[in-house]
Amino acid sequence: MLAVRHIFISPGHNYRGHHGQAAGTHPIIEVNEIECVAGRGLRGDRYFDHAVDFKGQITFFAWEVCERMRRELALPEVSPTGFRRNVITEGLNLNAMIHQEFEIQGIRFLGSEECRPCYWMNEAFRDPRAEEWMKGNGGLRARILTDGVLRRDPGRVVACNV
Repeated sequence: MLAVRHIFISPGHNYRGHHGQAAGTHPIIEVNEIECVAGRGLRGDRYFDHAVDFKGQITFFAWEVCERMRRELALPEVSPTGFRRNVITEGLNLNAMIHQEFEIQGIRFLGSEECRPCYWMNEAFRDPRAEEWMKGNGGLRARILTDGVLRRDPGRVVACNV
């Protein structure tokens, strides 16, 4: 079973397009629910209508990976906001969702690829080991196949159909 622990959006890019410059300062905003628009993304997020058939219309990250990073790298202050992914899930093997259709809260998604970590992760977590540690643990980029509203409810377990 799956829990949706957090949902985040950001109005702008802090890392994409900033190579050789300082990171941006756009906030990451936690919301209780978000409108998923098929083929377009999350209404209000920086990637909404980014490109036709964009493979990262929504991104997922596993709560378990966040917890493991805290332990293994001895970084107790690591926050799920630092990963800059949209949806923090618990109880879902995201790597198994690559190239798979799946459903959460009645909304259909297609896993497109791992969110590959980049050198910015070292800055985001103030630790030079972060990027390397996250390889294979970066989360999931996905396309939104059906419209719907995704709701945060860390205390409720929801079905995920593959």
